[in-house]
Parts: sequence; C-alpha cells; structure tokens
Amino acid sequence: MKISGDVYNVSKVYNTQNHVGSVNQVNSVKAKKDVISISDNAKDHQVVFRALKDIPDVRQKKIDEFKEVYSSGTYNVSGQEIVEKLGKAMIDEKA
Repeated sequence: MKISGDVYNVSKVYNTQNHVGSVNQVNSVKAKKDVISISDNAKDHQVVFRALKDIPDVRQKKIDEFKEVYSSGTYNVSGQEIVEKLGKAMIDEKA
C-alpha cells in the first residue's frame, strides 16, 4: 500500500497525547425512588376480584333446603323433568 501526501504531519497526530488531570472532587450520587403506576383497568380488576372473594363458592341455603326435602322423603323428580333439563343443557352447550 502506498501512502502519499504529507506523512510527517499525519504521524504527528498519532504521537500527540491528551493528558487528563486527576479528579479532585467526586459528587455524591443520589438514589432515585422507584415509582409504581397501576392503570385504572387494573384497579377495576382488583375491586372485582375482592368482591368475588367475598362471595361463597357454595350456596349453603340451597344445600340445607335440599337436605331437608331429601331427608323428609318428599323429593320426587319425574323422568320428564330430567329429560327436559338434559335437553336444555345440550342446547345451551351448542350455543
């Protein structure tokens, strides 16, 4: 490779050094506080989940009513009622 031009001036650029002085003072670093931001949508979900948590999974009143009717021997279900309920469940499942 042939270098043409003023090689002497180009080589002077590489020989110059910038001297950096020592650091006399170090500023203290202040820590920033973390900030959490919760969207309105997430707040609404929290309210709904808390409300659902308070609702019992089992309707104890219905269970007690069924126990009383069953234990008294007055619980009678006709075959027609069973077929109607199964048919309705199948139709609802398809929809």
